[in-house]
Amino acid sequence: MSSIKLQYTEVGTVKAMRGCIVFVRGFKNCINGQLIKFGYGTIGMIVGFNEQEAQVLIIKETDKIKTGDKAIASIEPFETPVGEKFIGRILSPLAEPLDGLGPLEEAKRLPIFPESPPILVRQPLKKTLETGIKVLDAMIPIGFGQRELVMGDKSTGKTTFVTDTILNQKNTGVICIYCAIGKPRSALAKIVQLFKDHECFKYSIIISAGASAPPGQQYLAPYVACSVAEYFLHQGKNVFIGFDDFTKHAWCYREISLLLGRPPGRDSYPGDIFYLHSKMIERACYLDEKRGGGSITFFPIVEILEGDLTAFVPSNLVSMTDGQIYLSSSLFGEGQKPALDLGLSVSRVGSKVQWSAIKNLSGPLRLEYLQYRELLRISKLKTSGHSDETLEKLKRGAILTEILRQDKDKPVPQEVQVMIFYAFNKKMMNDLTIPEVRVFQEELFEYAKSKNPDLLKLIREKRKLEPEIEKGMTELIGMYVKDILSRREKPAVDKMDDYVDEKPEPAGAGKK
Repeated sequence: MSSIKLQYTEVGTVKAMRGCIVFVRGFKNCINGQLIKFGYGTIGMIVGFNEQEAQVLIIKETDKIKTGDKAIASIEPFETPVGEKFIGRILSPLAEPLDGLGPLEEAKRLPIFPESPPILVRQPLKKTLETGIKVLDAMIPIGFGQRELVMGDKSTGKTTFVTDTILNQKNTGVICIYCAIGKPRSALAKIVQLFKDHECFKYSIIISAGASAPPGQQYLAPYVACSVAEYFLHQGKNVFIGFDDFTKHAWCYREISLLLGRPPGRDSYPGDIFYLHSKMIERACYLDEKRGGGSITFFPIVEILEGDLTAFVPSNLVSMTDGQIYLSSSLFGEGQKPALDLGLSVSRVGSKVQWSAIKNLSGPLRLEYLQYRELLRISKLKTSGHSDETLEKLKRGAILTEILRQDKDKPVPQEVQVMIFYAFNKKMMNDLTIPEVRVFQEELFEYAKSKNPDLLKLIREKRKLEPEIEKGMTELIGMYVKDILSRREKPAVDKMDDYVDEKPEPAGAGKK
């Protein structure tokens, strides 16, 4: 770390090396997290010790370590620089700049492994974090201070949930931190470009320990992200952190533990992997007003294999978070994006953090969507004609499915979501075809801004369905639907094929 100032206490001797672990003898006093210096610029951290030796994890190596080299112990545990000037920067877990914009300007230093805030200084979650993802805001509400796990198979859109949430925090005052753990440089470059295109660096920080980074830095990355967030937390600000991802972090810690000679457990993970993650997850909080009322919200990502939710790391994280977002590879293959499985996703905070308007409009949607999915499966098996009632239910379900679809990098403001779900509940979109429903959503915001911008401001101000708001939405949406229908070249005819457009599920789909 470029700006570490070490006060040295005692000197030891390198006994042996094993990968990224160095065994040092000669220290009379040790604490976990204590900094150790080897030669010029090589730094390690004590991760274990006994009466004979200390076990040191190398976190930065500039010189090759050899048996017999001196190891100098510092007097203080590991602390990381933090500060307001970190916003808009890309840095390593050692607070070294990775963006070529010059050195980082620190305001103070905070410990990397502090105690999490006790329950007595926290307050209940009551304020919504607007993600801009319709299916999330409507059915899986997220509150400030919540820990919501995002899990799914590879390439099912997990990172998009984090990036869309960050994009939606523009002009909200929320500080966003994207913590990349073990990601390839090409994947990180896409995130950086996305942030630049949408001007996210005005309120965001990227902390990256890439796939080529030493295991020590990958291990420290999420802890450093939490410490940087706590600097803003104690100023009374709201912070959002997306960890991408905890699977790589668990692999890294498993590698370190095996090199330390600790006995492996299930799936070769060490027994303390649960403690490792739970201690970090507990740092998410919503402080009471006496302590500024700041919050830290977590979106940890975990990758699963072939839909196996019972794997060791995912099941651990499910038990310590406030809910999970499960992304289904079969839904993703059908074109349902985001591919969120509403049957297996939940927010344990519930609807108490939602806008009153969203809560009233979205209440029955989850059940209606799940019933539609079941009816859709039955309809695929039926070869004869369908009744008008079945066709009507399938059309309404297809409209709901289209409403829940959303392109990546295009978050939707909550006031627009209120209008969309209001139109669905009042059956104002029933005369539209599915392509027209797509147009309805894409152009509604601009149409509302041009025709009645005061209505959008009123919805955001009141956040509940009042007669004045309902009247304004009914008139605006009614005019907009007529405008869409007037563009139609020929009358639309309802056909079964229009609403059973999903691909058949592959053999064995749905089995977990």
